[in-house]
Formats: sequence, C-alpha cells, structure tokens
Amino acid sequence: MIKAIIFDMDGLLVDSEPYWKIAEKNCFGKLGLNLNDELLRQVMGFRLSEVVEHWYNYQAWGEKNFEAVEADVLETVKQLIIENADALPGVIHTLELCKANGYKIALASSSAMSLINVVVDKLNIRHYFDLLVSAEFEPYGKPHPSVFLTTANMLNVLPTECLVFEDSVNGMIAAKAARMKCIVVPEAEKQQELYWQLANYQLKTLEVFKLEMVES
Repeated sequence: MIKAIIFDMDGLLVDSEPYWKIAEKNCFGKLGLNLNDELLRQVMGFRLSEVVEHWYNYQAWGEKNFEAVEADVLETVKQLIIENADALPGVIHTLELCKANGYKIALASSSAMSLINVVVDKLNIRHYFDLLVSAEFEPYGKPHPSVFLTTANMLNVLPTECLVFEDSVNGMIAAKAARMKCIVVPEAEKQQELYWQLANYQLKTLEVFKLEMVES
C-alpha cells in the first residue's frame, strides 16, 4: 500500500532544464568549455557539485575553483526561474489529487535546498508538501537511491510504501534502486526510449495522471 508520494523537481514540476542549460553553457563557457544540449543530457539528475566535477574531468580549466563555479551556475538558474518559471501542465492537478486523498507528499531533488525554496515559492506550491529534501546533503546523488531512502525515513514510511514521480533516467534508476514505485514523465524527444520500461507508468504529462495509478 502506498502511503507517501515523492516528487522530483527539475523537469517535472518546473521546466527548469532550459534554464540549467543556459546557465551551464554560459558559466562553463567562461571557463573555455563548449557544451551542447546532448552533452548536458549526460548530467541530468546530477547534483550541481557532481556536474561541476564531471565537466572539470571532461575538460579541466585553470584553477580548481569548484565552489565559485557552483555559485555562479546556481545564482544564474535562480534568477532565470524567478523571472520566467511557471508550473508544468498537470502539476497542480496532481498535487491536489494526492493531497486530497491523504498521502504524505515530499519533494526530493538533486538541486540545492536554496533553489528548491525558490521554486516552491515561485510556483506557490509549498503548502502541498510535508517535506522538502535536497540531495546536496547526501553522500551520493542520483542514480544512487540515497535521497529517496532519506525521504522515506523522514516521512516514517517504508521505501516500498512510496511512489516517486521522475523525469530523468538517473532519477528513475534511483527510485527503483530504493524499491519504490516510479511514474516517469520524460521530455518529449525522449518519450520513445526503451529504458522507460523500468518504470511502473510512463506519462506524456502530469495532466493525464489518475489516482488509480498509485496502487495499480
């Protein structure tokens, strides 16, 4: 029986991926890296610290100033979200359904807690969540299941009593590794990929979510 529903954030609740791409291209571009969309897909679902380390290993820049680069990317994304972001289609519908039916609701994201706070306030959805959790405080990020296991523990439920909504492959793998059910809502151009078969359900948007999917 499902008792808790856990939502990823980037790409699921808010279309922040374009803002991350802009920020990463600009900030890493200043360091001499020429990143395109295909390369950036490699780090979808990663924590920002892991993104910075990944691109340093890919093409090292001068001084190994990871914290400064992280801060530059994060502040750029925050500002873009504050200026532009809206909830993705079906987000309010899905949150309302889950809340009205008594499920515990959490947000578990690879993004920093400071960005999580910016997003939930910008979208005016903070009141739906019992808990906000960032993988920045975990020893490992997704696809490791750590952030989902921590979330279940903080909600006082078993991992097998949780359903996760995700949009990335790394997030889906993390959810299944935690022994949780998973509903994926991939980006449009990735909808046909076979690896989504690992999920319990695949949706085009959250607009088509139905409550019976939770238990079936």
